Amino acid sequence: MVQCGIIKQFGNHVARIAVVFMIFSTGMFISAAAFLPSTFAMYMVILSYGGWFSGNYAVAVLATASGALIGWPFSAVLGVPIAWDILVRQRKIMYFIQLCLISIIVFLGPLVYIDSFFYGKTVIAPLGIVLYNVFGKGGPSLYGVEPWSFYFLNGFLNFNVVFPMALLALPASVFIKLVMTGKSQEKKFPSSVLPIWLSLMGMYIWILIFFTRPHKEERFLFPIYPFFCLFGAVTLTKAQKIFHGLFFSGSRRHYSASSTWFAVSVCVVFSVLSLSRSSALYYGYHAPMELFIELNHISSKLEEPLPQDKQINLCVGKEWYRFPSSFFLPSERWHLQFIRSEFRGQLPKPYADGRNATKIIPTHMNDMNKEEPTRYMSISKCDFLVDLETEKETELEPDFVKRTKDWEVVLKKPFLDAERSHRLFRAFYIPFVSYRYTRYSNYVLLRSLRKTSTKAKKGRD
Repeated sequence: MVQCGIIKQFGNHVARIAVVFMIFSTGMFISAAAFLPSTFAMYMVILSYGGWFSGNYAVAVLATASGALIGWPFSAVLGVPIAWDILVRQRKIMYFIQLCLISIIVFLGPLVYIDSFFYGKTVIAPLGIVLYNVFGKGGPSLYGVEPWSFYFLNGFLNFNVVFPMALLALPASVFIKLVMTGKSQEKKFPSSVLPIWLSLMGMYIWILIFFTRPHKEERFLFPIYPFFCLFGAVTLTKAQKIFHGLFFSGSRRHYSASSTWFAVSVCVVFSVLSLSRSSALYYGYHAPMELFIELNHISSKLEEPLPQDKQINLCVGKEWYRFPSSFFLPSERWHLQFIRSEFRGQLPKPYADGRNATKIIPTHMNDMNKEEPTRYMSISKCDFLVDLETEKETELEPDFVKRTKDWEVVLKKPFLDAERSHRLFRAFYIPFVSYRYTRYSNYVLLRSLRKTSTKAKKGRD
């Protein structure tokens, strides 16, 4: 449906180019596999716009509602152009209300029931997310701020030449409309089902909202990542139309035939840069995932056995935010613990034990992202420690690898040291060249030596 919708709205040529951009783009490589609400919202946005472009308003509204209610409520903003089309252009007010009621019954009803059952009180999760992040005491700025250039740099790294092309989609479309209206070659160009400005408006609304917020994160743009690919393809075809109109105005051939070389060249450049960027991310930052995967086979790498009847504490300090998930821990005996570092925000806290764990209101929590000292465990109680070796050391973030009397290295993986690497070659991987301009540190799993002898002795007893 998505591909058919793009073809119906923008034509076959745009659809083919958009597919190429989506397959090779680093942005889609990152977002498509992420286990995040914004990723689910992204998939629903693709489905909703595919339904909208195809004229299937039921799919458009229901997909938008599921993405906002089940996934990320802010993605509802991308449904504004769809609502405008149904309510203002089509004047199907009752039809829209019916679809909204169906969405509430199908999605919000079960969601509220399930959440309320597990939390032990009435919970409307999407509403809570909006109230906290938009109308909360400190707002999203509690979690850090970034300069205005953050998303522009991010957009170029993830979509390179396609990103500025996507931003120019509306101006390019308006220019084509004004310049080529009434000309013979314009009649051969496929007309859109929807007004072109309306079909493109979702991306610009999202940019206007999120680019101006002080707190910025890459995942906030996931819902419009497919738009960058699609609208980049739209701009590319507009450029082809301009080229065709300037140099082949009397030709009866399709506009794409005279400038296929240009479209192919852009696709090749984009694909090469994207593969280079994706490779740089993998080679530079895959160490945490590999280390935690190998952690599941840790017993075969240890000279001394682990105790069979005790909790095993796996500690993290400054690397707490790279911990992927408790699903990566070998068994239920393993527990993630935090030790002090230079980080001064509020760290996560697990649910309590028991069948009613989700109904118990956790203690020592705050909504101002203030440090909670109760999260920390004494390092003397740590059985294992995950850390990143760096040249910078502080009292709270020493190089634990050097403390050979207390720790032994069990696993280590290369991890890119961004500060000591060249900006270009840490951003893009170039075979046989990048290694000369990049530096790597070790991402390590350490085992405590302070408790080893006691554990081994008890194990033998």
